[in-house]
Amino acid sequence: MEHLIVTHSVKITIAIVFAVMIAAMGSLNIIKYFFHKDVENYLIRARSFLFIVIFFTLGFTSNMYIAFGAIMLISYLCLKEFLSLIPTRKTDRKVLLWAYLSIPVQAYFIYTHWVTMFYLFIPLYMFLIMAIRMVVAGNTDGFLKSLAVMQWGLMTTVYAIGYLGLILIIPFEYNPVAGGVGLLAFILIFTVLNDFMQMFCGKAFGKHKIIPKVSPNKTWEGFIGGVVFSTIISALMAPHLTPLTLKQSLFAGAALAIAGFFGDVTMSAVKRDMGVKDTSSLIPGHGGILDRLDSLIFTAPLFYHYVAYINTIVIPR
Repeated sequence: MEHLIVTHSVKITIAIVFAVMIAAMGSLNIIKYFFHKDVENYLIRARSFLFIVIFFTLGFTSNMYIAFGAIMLISYLCLKEFLSLIPTRKTDRKVLLWAYLSIPVQAYFIYTHWVTMFYLFIPLYMFLIMAIRMVVAGNTDGFLKSLAVMQWGLMTTVYAIGYLGLILIIPFEYNPVAGGVGLLAFILIFTVLNDFMQMFCGKAFGKHKIIPKVSPNKTWEGFIGGVVFSTIISALMAPHLTPLTLKQSLFAGAALAIAGFFGDVTMSAVKRDMGVKDTSSLIPGHGGILDRLDSLIFTAPLFYHYVAYINTIVIPR
């Protein structure tokens, strides 16, 4: 069993995250019991988020088997939520089985460091396999729309999320300060903080709508404020979790903040098209797991490719 290397800097980072969560929940309880304010909704969200933090901590700090099991579970839940939103034809049910089976196959390619096949399996072979299976079913009504929707679902919930595993297996020598676990911790924490800062800046200063027909609550002030604060956060976290220099971390912070914003609004467009507010009610106070990971779908691949390019990373098989 291949244990993951959790460095001192990663342990300190995790401890800080838990300390912040506990302090936040304590503050909310003080407000509730001593000032008699209705903060129950915030408490529900905080408890759910604490559970998410515990899940990711246990999942990505023990060993590779558990880590890849966690990634497969996340992909499965996200794909299930996505497919529950879209109308499917009766003839597509067997195609959906192939979509679910792609999850462990994709995880196998990452686990065995077969990176080339990881790059090609979903966007090439699975696209062709699903098209063939739908052709064999013989139903041409809505063929192209149905195929495109399922392909988009695979790209977002299986392929993009698979980059969490690819980040995790980056050889330790490329990031001696924290290894693959540190890189994964960076992108997870950064994405959450970026979402929070964009929301906070939007609520505090937002006046000018940025994409009102897609996400009415998004504003230019929230977007710009989120990018600025996230860039600073990236520069503060990067020396402890990544091999990036100050200049590289500043660029990464800005690029990832922008990518996270578009991940959020892209999934908002999907939900608006389907006429739903949340992808599910799996996480109390937050909606579905896909609601919480929509930004990560865009930031995880970008972060991996940026770090791999900057450090000329080669993952040996």
